[in-house]
Amino acid sequence: MTRSAAREIAVHLIYAVQCTGEDPRTVLENRFEETYYRLLSGENEVYTDKPGDKQRRYIQAAVEGVCARQQELEGYLAKYSIGWNVSRISRLARAVMELAMYEALYVEDVPVNVAINEAVKLAQKYEEPETVAFVNGVLGSFSREQRPEA
Repeated sequence: MTRSAAREIAVHLIYAVQCTGEDPRTVLENRFEETYYRLLSGENEVYTDKPGDKQRRYIQAAVEGVCARQQELEGYLAKYSIGWNVSRISRLARAVMELAMYEALYVEDVPVNVAINEAVKLAQKYEEPETVAFVNGVLGSFSREQRPEA
C-alpha cells in the first residue's frame, strides 16, 4: 500500500471520528477488523489492500495526532478560512486540511508541499471544484506562514 492510499484511509478515519465522536482508537480497531475491512473493499478501491505495519503505524499516528491536536488545527482553519465559519466547511474537507496541516507540522518525512499536494488530490477525489479551490487556498496560505520563503 502506498503512503497516498494510507493517507486517504487516515482521512476517512479522521472523518469517522469527527462524525461519530468515538475514540480514535476504537475507530481504528473497528475499521481494521478483518470482516469490516473486506466489506469496505467493495465500496472503495483504497481498501483493496490492507496496510502493512509501516502504513498502519502511519495511519494510527496520523489519526490520533490530528484528533489530539484538534483545537490547534481548527485554529489554523479559522485563521486561513477568511470569511468562513469553520463549522460550515464540509467535514471531509476539514479532515483533508487538518491531516495536511498535521503532516506539515509534525511528520518529519513529509515536506509541506507534499502534504498540500496530496490534500488537494484527495479533495479532488471527493469534493466539488469550488471546495477543492478553497482547500488549495487555505493550505497555500498556511504553507506560506510555515515556510515564509515560499
